[in-house]
Amino acid sequence: METSQERVSKILITGVAGLIGSHMAEYLVKKGYDVYGIDNLSGGYIENVPKGVNFAYADLKDKESLADIFKDIKSDYVYHFAAYAAEGLSPFIRNFNYSNNILSSVNVINECIKNNVKKIIFTSSMAVYGEGTPPFKETDIPHPIDPYGISKYAVELDLE
Repeated sequence: METSQERVSKILITGVAGLIGSHMAEYLVKKGYDVYGIDNLSGGYIENVPKGVNFAYADLKDKESLADIFKDIKSDYVYHFAAYAAEGLSPFIRNFNYSNNILSSVNVINECIKNNVKKIIFTSSMAVYGEGTPPFKETDIPHPIDPYGISKYAVELDLE
């Protein structure tokens, strides 16, 4: 018979100060998980980070800081919500878009692999489907029409 208590899963949320990240963090804290969050506050607000979340101010483009955070936390699961959502603006800020959405995601994915994270959950966007009539379905054929949709689809393909 096992006498030790089972360890509570550690969960890391990128974009924890944003809309989706903060709500997921709140839900997971209420469920009793050990929740950590990363955000550079470029699109979210510190006030959104729920009590009970271990917060780290960091930019996902900074590989060294990200590596340190992953090494310290040793999370079991990662919810990757961080992104710069600028669908209409993305054709005019391509470098910024790809750095923030693809390269930052690659940094997170690499750290997940290096640190034996059990699972990464990635939020994409309906922008991967391009023009069409909602509701979109995951069985629809992706056809992004702007750099934002392309960046989200590129990360989907990388994870696949």
